[in-house]
Amino acid sequence: MSGRPHRLADAALGGKAGRLVDTRRTLKFTFDGKAMTGHPGDTVASALLANGVRVIGRSFKYHRPRGLLGIGSEEPNGVLAIGRGNRMEPNVRATQAELFDGLAAQSQNRWPSLDFDVGALNQRFARLFPSGFYYKTFMWPRSFWKHVYEPVIRRAAGLGPAPSEADPDTYEQVHIHCDVLVVGGGVAGIAAAKAAMDAGARVIIADETARFGGMTDISGGTIEGADPQDWIRATVAELAASDRVHLLTRTTVSGHYDHNYAVMMERVADHDPRLLDKGAPRHRLWRVRAGEVVLATGAIERPLAFAENDRPGIMLSSAVRGYVARYGVTPGDDAVIVTNNDDAYRTAVTLFEAGVNVAHIVDARPDPDGPLIDMAKAYGIRMSFGSGIAGVVSDYAGKGVRAVKVAPMRRSGRVGEVKTIDCDVVANSGGWNPAVHLFCHTGGKLGFNDALASFVPGTTNDRIRAVGAANGTMDLPSILEEATRAGFEAARATVKKAGRAPKAPTADNAAEGPLQPVWFMPAIGPKNEGNKHFLDFQNDVTAADVELAVREGYRSVEHVKRYTTLGMATDQGKTSNLNGLALLAEATGRAIADVGTTTYRPPFTPVPFVSLNGPRRNSLLSPVRRLPLEARHRSDGAVFQEYGGWLRPACYGAGKAPDLIQEEARRARQCLALFDGSTLGKIEVIGPQAAEFVDFIYYNTMSSLKPGRCRYGFILSENGIVFDDGILMRVDENRFIVSCSSSHVAAVHARLEEWRQDRFGRSAVYIHNATSDLATLTVSGPRARDLLEKLDLGLDLDDASLPHMSLAQGHF
Repeated sequence: MSGRPHRLADAALGGKAGRLVDTRRTLKFTFDGKAMTGHPGDTVASALLANGVRVIGRSFKYHRPRGLLGIGSEEPNGVLAIGRGNRMEPNVRATQAELFDGLAAQSQNRWPSLDFDVGALNQRFARLFPSGFYYKTFMWPRSFWKHVYEPVIRRAAGLGPAPSEADPDTYEQVHIHCDVLVVGGGVAGIAAAKAAMDAGARVIIADETARFGGMTDISGGTIEGADPQDWIRATVAELAASDRVHLLTRTTVSGHYDHNYAVMMERVADHDPRLLDKGAPRHRLWRVRAGEVVLATGAIERPLAFAENDRPGIMLSSAVRGYVARYGVTPGDDAVIVTNNDDAYRTAVTLFEAGVNVAHIVDARPDPDGPLIDMAKAYGIRMSFGSGIAGVVSDYAGKGVRAVKVAPMRRSGRVGEVKTIDCDVVANSGGWNPAVHLFCHTGGKLGFNDALASFVPGTTNDRIRAVGAANGTMDLPSILEEATRAGFEAARATVKKAGRAPKAPTADNAAEGPLQPVWFMPAIGPKNEGNKHFLDFQNDVTAADVELAVREGYRSVEHVKRYTTLGMATDQGKTSNLNGLALLAEATGRAIADVGTTTYRPPFTPVPFVSLNGPRRNSLLSPVRRLPLEARHRSDGAVFQEYGGWLRPACYGAGKAPDLIQEEARRARQCLALFDGSTLGKIEVIGPQAAEFVDFIYYNTMSSLKPGRCRYGFILSENGIVFDDGILMRVDENRFIVSCSSSHVAAVHARLEEWRQDRFGRSAVYIHNATSDLATLTVSGPRARDLLEKLDLGLDLDDASLPHMSLAQGHF
């Protein structure tokens, strides 16, 4: 692929190619400081491809140059920092970031630049960094750990840098109930939502993209005898018109928890920062409690494991097709398709009709047949059956594809003559994996489907249904039938009068033949010697790493995962897990179903911490408390600082704070000082059983305290650990004042109230937190008593009348 623009000339909004982009308008953005242009409707990924950008990032371990692999949340390579200054967010998928005017994107995990990354030297020492090397190295000498090993490891860890400035934006959280939650806005989700709506249910349907329709736009077929997009537009409009349906786009259901509790993250203003200036939150976190959940999350295409399959220009087949159809962008000029299933032939047809040269189709199956294969043959596209990729010819720096080496394949390995086919893009497809992550979040069990060569939803204890591709159903008529039935049944389980079951829309699509599972394509040489078959693209985990883990004695999939880091990148193994499981099964002589899967955990995709925190930030998270005498302090020239959540005077006057504080300390020791201790807790305990109550609360015996006297005491937790300490004052027979530490007032008050409610009646003991109502002034120094006598408090302040740890009340 050259550096020239790769936007198709006939790309047009609503057209056959580039139907999502408005090429009549131009948007400006930057990538690593370089000015580029795109159009409304583009993602950062499609805009970079249109500008001829091949390398978009570097891998974690070897810092190999990486290009885009996918088109959605499955993308492992295109992880960028988006934004500037206090609005910079690291580790954003370029495939999910929508383009806007002025957007700034930066590549990550490279130094000093993306084109020249010093970290790429790690490839030269790959033999020193096998799987699990970190468990066996950095042990000696021990003194090196703190000053040598740890700094190097910490510098290498992570991808993008954490933001260094405070986030200026606002974030919302919403709590909501519904009868039916539909996850996924493809045809399956839309059909399920409509059936549930028609049955009278309150429905929420959420999709992580900016539009509804899913993969239907690049999968072909008809619904009700017309283009599926016509049915989608009409049905979505019908859903939007109903007051029982809430449609959410740009909303990822990140986690599914017990009792059908779901957490969804809506990207409200990421696609248009101008909304922030109008008061919109940047993100909105939805906390949903649903009666029933319908999962229409679709399926994720899996790559094929062939030698050097990580080079920029090697992409998933559906992604190549999607960039052409949706954005009018071709990832290259000469394409090779490598597959084990019929769906990749749709990519060949799409590329051919867009004017891209399809140099070859390489199919691992010996004799594929069907309408999609016939269509490709009719276009005169050359094909090799029973074959695979034996190697990739890249440019000198490994930043692009120049050719692939094709050879006949058998289960026993490569046979026959190798031929080289020139190309600059390789579209590969190894089949489809249902997106079962949310199904598994609450312990749903999976079963292995031999026809799909993938895991599909099995049993679950929750009121949850998987439909469509998420359930392993791949043909359009069956998807609509299954989704319509599931939507109605979900509504019937939550609504008293659901009516009769609706009829599913009629549909048709090209029949597909069976796929042939291919987990590994042998290379020209052994896979552990210079021929890397990558499984996890972000973490640089190869087929050889899995075999090494088995040789090291690891058989459990969970152990292999942690030893190799397979599936532990930010994409959580969306494109890598099954290939790794299959190779583990082969290496241990087991079936894939017996190997099992790793544990899927929330979130489905990363969620920013600020989104989880929502409005509980800054003063809303920890409100600053103010002294009753703050105005007087300010008039006296106080310099305020925050201590334990209180705004308190640190010193008075102009000058250097340390000098002012030293002067105040000197005066306190030699003459007189005044300290505002109003932040100390002042909790009143009042009532006929107040003495009994404080005896119960304090470790000390407090009921023997005489009125007008004070005693130091401490409160213990249930475990016998000191919870708080302070002075207890007895004002009269039935009234005590508990003084506690400033930062612990709320906790002590809550503890007192909890035990009062548990053991004492409201008429027996009353508790009042007077901390914010009353000021506390500490007068200290040799002349403290002289000052108090001049206030004419009506009290005798000599040692005999007011001894140590005593209390007196006066007025002035």
